[in-house]
Amino acid sequence: MNTIIAIDQSTSSTKAFLFDEHCRMLARTHVDHKQYYPQTGWVEHDAEEIYNNMVEAIRNLNPSPSSSLCLTNQRETAVVWSKTTGRPIAHAVVWQDTRGAGLCRRLRSDARTVDMVMQKSGLLIDPNFSASGVKWLLDNIEGARAAAQDGDLLMGTIDTWLIWKLTGGKVHATETTNASRTMLFNIHTMQWDDDLLALFNIPRSMMPEMRPCDAVYGETTVEGLFAEPIPIAGVLGDSHGALVGQMCFGKGSGKVTYGTGSSVMVNIGEEPMAAPEGLVTSVGFSALGKTWYGFEGNIYSTGATLKWICDQLKLIGKPSEMEALATSVESTGGVYIVPAFSGLGAPWWQSDVKGAVFGLTFATTKAHFLRAALESVAYQIKDLVDVMVRATGGRLNEICADGGPTKNLFLMQFQADLLQTPVVCTEVEDASALGAVIMNGFARRLWQSFSEVTGLRKVTQVIAPQPDSHDALYAGWRKAVEKLIN
Repeated sequence: MNTIIAIDQSTSSTKAFLFDEHCRMLARTHVDHKQYYPQTGWVEHDAEEIYNNMVEAIRNLNPSPSSSLCLTNQRETAVVWSKTTGRPIAHAVVWQDTRGAGLCRRLRSDARTVDMVMQKSGLLIDPNFSASGVKWLLDNIEGARAAAQDGDLLMGTIDTWLIWKLTGGKVHATETTNASRTMLFNIHTMQWDDDLLALFNIPRSMMPEMRPCDAVYGETTVEGLFAEPIPIAGVLGDSHGALVGQMCFGKGSGKVTYGTGSSVMVNIGEEPMAAPEGLVTSVGFSALGKTWYGFEGNIYSTGATLKWICDQLKLIGKPSEMEALATSVESTGGVYIVPAFSGLGAPWWQSDVKGAVFGLTFATTKAHFLRAALESVAYQIKDLVDVMVRATGGRLNEICADGGPTKNLFLMQFQADLLQTPVVCTEVEDASALGAVIMNGFARRLWQSFSEVTGLRKVTQVIAPQPDSHDALYAGWRKAVEKLIN
């Protein structure tokens, strides 16, 4: 039986899945990696640990010899490494990292620069995107700038790094969705942009080759796990993988991914358009010889907030324990958590603010706090959906949801009530991985059209909104955010 290994390399772990050619998941495993916080606002990963974890996760699947491999990954996180030694010059700068905030603030002070970056890349100038992190590494790691000028350094998002390692350094390539999140890529020409590279003083020699999502990227034995090399086919960023995995192939269809952070993305068709204030325009996916674009808003801390409560505050052992406690009280008792651990993303784009809790009293219990944390996830999603609804001049008929937090029925019902829109959950919780599998099938000509795979989508539940839209609660959230920003 031919099987497809799907790697979902996320912010907190590396997950490996085994799918058959009917998009049915056969097995899954994951390996967590360490988070590094060397200074306030800094977030780092060990890129070599991530690669080794990926190999371990694949080995744990016990895949068949007749496999192929596809990949979806955390976006924006930047790795810089030497092509001579094959080793990173420093830890990867994670998308949550804000060390580039000062540079981005200076660049934003020039309206012409802001317009140029937005027009070419579709993005706002923000440390969330890769460019400022790469520039920081070149400027602050001893010898890095000289090595880059000499042509010895390579850069890439996590997909590029993993492909390079899997192919033994033979392939230095990325694809259009990850590229569109670097702030160095022109979404109109579909190439690295000289003006953007110059703005951040990044040599073109560092940049990977560009390919579509449904390309074959090379071959690998996965460190000798396979006697004969298997193809690496199908690569895209995780939010884009979820868009594909939720079968959002048509203009106007959209999804919400509940992960470490959250992405709200709506397919806007085959022409890039200027995003409404607070959102950005990215490549949605490139496949079957065409490119689709999307409006997107990114929230920095949703699942990360729940993980923080478990790992740092140790109020509970794991996020799955939250629902029972949260529903043991009727409300938060007026408590609001604004989880700006790495600043606020869309639609606020306030990278300098820090997280805060409002409304604590002596009557506040752990249950109130946990409920407030869950509600903060839904409030942030509503912030984005409201902007998108205004931009499209209508309302969404439904929101397709994926990610671990979709198992929390309280959160999903609260989300549906806030949006007054049905929330649709599908059989495959990890839609990003399914999206990579679909691109793998296109790359290997297993399928020839979107219609061939659309029927594979299996809806598990549709959560209808209740009449109470929680307008008063949402107004309290907006006041809390405004207090924090001001």
